[in-house]
Amino acid sequence: LGLDMEELEEVEEDAGLGNGGLGRLAACFLDSMATLGLAAYGYGIRYEYGIFNQKIRDGWQVEEADDWLRHGNPWEKARPEYMLPVHFYGRVEHTAAGVKWVDTQVVLALPYDTPVPGYMNNTVNTMRLWSARAPNDFNLRDFNVGDYIQAVLDRNLAENISRVLYPNDNFFEGKELRLKQEYFVVAATLQDILRRFKASKFGSTESVRTVFDSFPDQVAIQLNDTHPAMAIPELMRIFVDIEKLPWNKAWDITRKTFAYTNHTVLPEALERWPVDLVEKLLPRHLQIIYEINQRHLDHIASLFPNDVERLRRMSLIEEGGTKRVNMAHLCIVGSHAVNGVAKIHSEIVKTQVFEDFAELEPEKFQNKTNGITPRRWLLLCNPGLAELIAEKIGEDYVKDLSQLTKLQDFVDDDLFIREVAKVKQENKVKFALYLEKEYKVKINPSSMFDVHVKRIHEYKRQLMNCLHIITMYNRIRRDPTKLFVPRTVIIGGKAAPGYHMAKMIIKLINAVAHVVNNDPVVGSKLKVIFLENYRVSLAEK
Repeated sequence: LGLDMEELEEVEEDAGLGNGGLGRLAACFLDSMATLGLAAYGYGIRYEYGIFNQKIRDGWQVEEADDWLRHGNPWEKARPEYMLPVHFYGRVEHTAAGVKWVDTQVVLALPYDTPVPGYMNNTVNTMRLWSARAPNDFNLRDFNVGDYIQAVLDRNLAENISRVLYPNDNFFEGKELRLKQEYFVVAATLQDILRRFKASKFGSTESVRTVFDSFPDQVAIQLNDTHPAMAIPELMRIFVDIEKLPWNKAWDITRKTFAYTNHTVLPEALERWPVDLVEKLLPRHLQIIYEINQRHLDHIASLFPNDVERLRRMSLIEEGGTKRVNMAHLCIVGSHAVNGVAKIHSEIVKTQVFEDFAELEPEKFQNKTNGITPRRWLLLCNPGLAELIAEKIGEDYVKDLSQLTKLQDFVDDDLFIREVAKVKQENKVKFALYLEKEYKVKINPSSMFDVHVKRIHEYKRQLMNCLHIITMYNRIRRDPTKLFVPRTVIIGGKAAPGYHMAKMIIKLINAVAHVVNNDPVVGSKLKVIFLENYRVSLAEK
């Protein structure tokens, strides 16, 4: 058609449905599971607005709404036939027939399916994202609402649940809408999982109760941080209140089903929901959490009599000031496995942050060091290097990175070393041209590219990098004739809109860049670029 593929790719919007490492891990996991041929599903929310677009104006970050669905999304397929109800608010009734959650507000969860192809293996898995819809009788079944127009306009209140991604990375903001989002994805997903489990009983026509003993053998649910932690009391509610299983049976199945990945040990990032908010939004779930906690604390008290301090530390409920539910504690108690995402991180999880829990059940705590998918982050974005490697060791390494050790045979192969250097130089030239086009700064493609791209946060130390830039600048100024390896320092990333210090760091980097890049004494020895709107498509470049 006479169209340039690379130009066409630039037109497609990123699906910016995550913040940082946690969302990146989820996306890489889906690719990995499909490539391994596992029957796996990724569940999440189909946010209408993803992570904001970042504009740099006068050195400051300015946020713009990410209207990523404006031109439609060709990869998704709406599945209205699998739409499910999700309940909020209401009250709990204790009847002879058992516990009932009544007078709730209903929001419908409409699934959108996106295919996740494995690498050259005829596997295509599904990512299912839920969108919030108001039921058609929303605010109208209420006979006292005479204002029909207002009732229809109020449908937005329900549909706001899937409107926008909260843009905080590694920071907990205890907002009601956020808790609604967390329960929304959990409730819809668990109904979906149970429907699929019940349908899988071949030839089963029995309307009698399902036997759930095999549930953990057929279903594994991985909690990506504590954000879906309400899945634990929700599954208990389904088993106990609806399927009428005895508590201990339900709890045994639940624990065998869930595993929890911890992503951070920063205290300000840990989810601690006020009890009053949980009680208002999900009254039955709070009761179930209290019951889980009671049995959990009884068990600890039996092992450590009179150790009230230990009970306080290990409780799912934090007393003092406003009572809060510690979601990490809920995840640890409700899962059969807990992992960190790097060796040092997993050690800190075991020996510091959750040491009481690790002392109780050391076998529960594991490490799973994060990787990134080599399909996207080598083959797709660096075809030159991928091809060069394949010429030497074959193509199988793409599905088994341990085979890269075969390259050790070629460390003294001068031709190969030169070819690798050539591919790298070509990539640097290409990126230098991109930077020059976008930032109007002349880049030396032979300089060392010093890249620091990730969310802007104090613990990620972009400020230290900036101090290093200033140090190098001062050294060049002091003695311009002294040998200096030329550098291009590239820093990029978004700051949460409410994170003042992170925004100041961006402004500082841009102010330093302005001085360094316009100093004739420095010339091409040192250049500084703050990359605007860092995102997956830019990371690939």
